[in-house]
Amino acid sequence: MTDGSVLIDEQSVLEQICSVCDRTARGKLIPVATLPQNIRTILESNTAAADEVCVACIELFNRAQRQIDSHATVFEQNDFVLPTPLRMDADERFTGRDVTIAFLDSGFYSHPDLTQPRNRIVAYHSIFAEDGDDTSLHTNDVASWHGMMTSVVAAGSGALSNGFYRGIASEANLVLVKIGRTGRISEDQIRRGLEWVLAHHEEHNIRVVNISAGGDFDESYLTNKLSQTVERCTHQGLTVVCAVGNAGHIPGHPVLPPASAPSCIAVGGLDDQNSLDRARRGMYRSSYGPTIDGLQKPEVIAPGIWVAAPILPRTPTAEEAALYSQLDAATDDELRSLLGQHEGIDKDLDQSGDLPIPLLRQLITIKLREGNVINQHYKYVDGTSFAAPIVSSMVACMLEANPKLTPQQIKRILIGTAERVSDIQVDRQGWGVINARRSVERAIALTRV
Repeated sequence: MTDGSVLIDEQSVLEQICSVCDRTARGKLIPVATLPQNIRTILESNTAAADEVCVACIELFNRAQRQIDSHATVFEQNDFVLPTPLRMDADERFTGRDVTIAFLDSGFYSHPDLTQPRNRIVAYHSIFAEDGDDTSLHTNDVASWHGMMTSVVAAGSGALSNGFYRGIASEANLVLVKIGRTGRISEDQIRRGLEWVLAHHEEHNIRVVNISAGGDFDESYLTNKLSQTVERCTHQGLTVVCAVGNAGHIPGHPVLPPASAPSCIAVGGLDDQNSLDRARRGMYRSSYGPTIDGLQKPEVIAPGIWVAAPILPRTPTAEEAALYSQLDAATDDELRSLLGQHEGIDKDLDQSGDLPIPLLRQLITIKLREGNVINQHYKYVDGTSFAAPIVSSMVACMLEANPKLTPQQIKRILIGTAERVSDIQVDRQGWGVINARRSVERAIALTRV
């Protein structure tokens, strides 16, 4: 008798209906009064009054709170991610025309932003294949992601966004050098790619080299082969721009080759909070010196977070982004039908077709934010890997304005026009945030000397 009563009680608990999502609760309902205040606030603003709520709803509201905590300041002033030329106040008269930038990265993809309205990829080389074999350039594998993003951040035309998310050097030519597969890129692989650039720079009119990869360990440039190759590049008239790394939060925050080479322009990360307000500027967690040789690195900083970058087409991530964007734009009446048409793309959404519309809308917003999705073609990314291409794109514009500039002059201009971020120590930011407009103006001024 007692056992039977217990069994009935357990069944009644399992069959309780959550008053928020109207679904059978998996386990005991939780009193709303016992929840943290921030979760209660979200719950009360999205649903009718409820005394108890299921565990699944609590998790949904917890996820929403995490997104509020991480994104509130970012979308406080703008409900979209700012395009790079706008946030850098770039001079739109200059777009890197007739200047070639070489990119060294794990892999690349012939993204429409690089091939439309014209194909600006003038050469492709993989250190793992024979010259002329561009098979991997058209393969959307995991190694293609990083280099596709760095090259498009710098020189994308914005073809898939009607020009909105273009790079500063949107008309520059590109040479793409694949130096990695999956996993870590070794220092020797970077050096081999750089040696190829050095051997072919005149053939392809390469003036700028972007390296968004780091070496193996801290070493003096006097003995490090990769750093010495960087110095040779500079001597041959190539401006080498290197990501300084993302180790600012660990002890020693080391700057590794090639960013530690004296002549390169090492770039750290700025966090501008997706705002044009200079008072909101802060630092990204980028590495900083002084180096083992006592050099100031980075020299300059550029946006290293909230940077618009492309999504690799024909991948699960692209499918998810397309679905989230479509759902976000749909009317309430269309939502459930769309979910039924796209089963299998997202497990959370597959299981949420019976949610009340307000909760479903909240889940869609969470999916957009958790995936850093801007729309079906772009997402926002972070890392000094993307700060460096922004500087490379600016250098291309400077060379368009004044083709006679030397690497040494370019570096001096960038340093001389940079703007220091207040209350940030010099070691972390170097000479400060690059100034796109003033850099080009200074480059033009030197043509008159």
